[in-house]
Amino acid sequence: MTERTMGEATRKLVALLDLEQLDTDLFRGTQPETIRQRVYGGQVAAQALIAASRTVPEGFQVHSLHSYFLLAGDYNVPIIYDVERIRDGKSFATRRVLARQHGRPIYYQSLSFQKSEEGLEHQDVMPEVKPPEDGLDMIQLIVDRGHDDGLSTEWAALDVRWLGNSAYGLEPDPMHPSRTQVWIRVDGRLSDDPMEHLATFTYASDVSLLGATLSAHPDNGPDKVQMASLDHTIWFHRPFRADEWWLYDQQSPSASGGRGLALGRIFTQDGTLVATVAQEGLIRPQK
Repeated sequence: MTERTMGEATRKLVALLDLEQLDTDLFRGTQPETIRQRVYGGQVAAQALIAASRTVPEGFQVHSLHSYFLLAGDYNVPIIYDVERIRDGKSFATRRVLARQHGRPIYYQSLSFQKSEEGLEHQDVMPEVKPPEDGLDMIQLIVDRGHDDGLSTEWAALDVRWLGNSAYGLEPDPMHPSRTQVWIRVDGRLSDDPMEHLATFTYASDVSLLGATLSAHPDNGPDKVQMASLDHTIWFHRPFRADEWWLYDQQSPSASGGRGLALGRIFTQDGTLVATVAQEGLIRPQK
């Protein structure tokens, strides 16, 4: 088996998430080279996570983050991350991060960190799915369908294999009418630093999730619907490597009022449930 190494795109992603510290609890994030007009939400969420993690005591690891996208980010200027230390306890620590551009808040994130401990264990069973090698290269699909607005370059560090959705490729499920399944991994070998895996996973967790809300509406694709993330939440259940395949099992329980809610369960290839993601976003049909 060929040893995977970190390619140039992955090195750029890791560098993108390595923030500059300006002062106590104040950080600055750089921007990637891109032709896109609006900052990718996963980038802001991952950079905010890195900023918060650098203010917690050693031995604490993030177990949940909750966030709101307030304004569209501007790729032409850096993003400033201001961390507020809410609480430092013996087992848990809480942080809030405000991201600013042009003197205005664009993103808000609350995080909880915990010291590792033993406890009760149970989890959902991983659904039966095709292996990653049987999936379609989702980035290439975007390019082939003429929907590439710079994402193929910005997501070059991610290997995404599309398995199907409710309209194409997946068996009908009357209990869950709007579903999507993809395999994802960071393309290349990361270091053994747990934060590198948590941050790059957070970056990738915004990929395709809101699109699951449209799986039940195949005649209303991204070219016919105004889409924007409104909030983003992640619960981290167990340690895992973002550079090894993880299944993103997505389903949308509801769409109404111009908004869609999507939930995602993340399983490693051995069936371990390692994270859960939730996102609500704008899915407004264009007039």
